[in-house]
Amino acid sequence: MGQVYATTERVYEASPERVYEALADYEVTRPKLLPAQYSEYEVRAGGTGAGTQVHWRLQATEKRVRDCLFTVSAPSPEKLVETDANSSMVITWTVSAVGEGSTRVTVETTWKGAGGIGGFFERTFAPKGLNRIHDEVLAGLAKAIG
Repeated sequence: MGQVYATTERVYEASPERVYEALADYEVTRPKLLPAQYSEYEVRAGGTGAGTQVHWRLQATEKRVRDCLFTVSAPSPEKLVETDANSSMVITWTVSAVGEGSTRVTVETTWKGAGGIGGFFERTFAPKGLNRIHDEVLAGLAKAIG
């Protein structure tokens, strides 16, 4: 098995506090950010930041659907970490100030991929697809923090 890694980022003209607040709101804001690849979104516990438990199905490709049950932690004031109970997937959202009045959001996703030739293709192509999906989420975030 090999580690699979994907990262996407975007800069916003908004304060880090405003951006973090929007990302940490799994009850109202987050569902509005999700593109068509997400379905069955449901907050099962909490709803804001650490302690939230949220479920969704992610259709990464036409044939590949992941059933995800994430628990959210906040190891530092600028990070949200989503850890999937159904797989080795971990999504880390980092919010950082860049210049005056701008904020960068970086989304890093890791998981243990398959071995062999299937793993090679997963490590090569899955990050590109996931980056496209997360780029859509970040575009939605731009509209939400408007």
